[in-house]
Amino acid sequence: MVSARTGAAVLAAATLTIVLWGATPVATKAAVASIDPVLVGILRTVLAGAAAIPVILFLGIRPPSGRRAMSMLALSAVCGFIGFPILFSLGQRFTSAAHGALILATLPLFTGIFAAILDRRPPGRRWWIGCAIAIGGEALLIGSSSGFDGDGSGLFGDAVILASALLASLGYVTGAHLSRSGYGTWGTTFWGVVVASGVLLPAIPLAWDWSAWTGAGVVGWGAVAYLAIGSTILAYVAWYWALGAGGIARIGLFQFFQPMVGVVLAAVLLSEPVTVPLLLSAGVILSGVFIARRT
Repeated sequence: MVSARTGAAVLAAATLTIVLWGATPVATKAAVASIDPVLVGILRTVLAGAAAIPVILFLGIRPPSGRRAMSMLALSAVCGFIGFPILFSLGQRFTSAAHGALILATLPLFTGIFAAILDRRPPGRRWWIGCAIAIGGEALLIGSSSGFDGDGSGLFGDAVILASALLASLGYVTGAHLSRSGYGTWGTTFWGVVVASGVLLPAIPLAWDWSAWTGAGVVGWGAVAYLAIGSTILAYVAWYWALGAGGIARIGLFQFFQPMVGVVLAAVLLSEPVTVPLLLSAGVILSGVFIARRT
């Protein structure tokens, strides 16, 4: 049995994670407003890698051993900590934070698709129905971007964020397979960040824009720091602890609140309008995800 004090701490950690991840599109939108989006994606991972090294040393987390395990770690790092942050930052330059939050709501579905392909175990009919509904909602959301709807959304940006979600999902599945082989999720995450940051570190001089150093200001660089420390390090630590202490099935449902947090924060902090197509798309997407995850 989980004590009342532990239960309250689990709920607090899960809520903190959802708020941190829900604010990611808003923080990314703020960062790319004054800093090159590719540089934002690179710095997000490199700074997170620098923060992950003390965690690895403190917890004594060793890298995986064996060629197959290292290959899975490398693929997870490339997809989740190189491809995803760069494409997501690029996409947020050309669309609204609310659209970014809702597109990321389908991450569990894309993860399920890749898992079914790799495991050669097709999901049930209910899962496919929910998936079809959610993808229909995504089509409605992206289709509404062709008219821009006055909310700063754009078709190109939505498409790029959708591609980033596909890469992130593939990274999650690869990391899960590595964990299934006996290597922990903490090691998969933190060593993945370190490996990815080592790859991206030499690219910083190529993407660096000195005008951004003074032009970005406190908001721009604060947003980059938030993406590196808040979204990547603190959120993962809190989430893994909450899942372990509170149970995956129970705590995993908190992810349904993440896109709504993103939409609300986009409206409050960025003054993005909450349009009718946005609300309709949100309802369809979340309904589909809910149906699929009930299987």
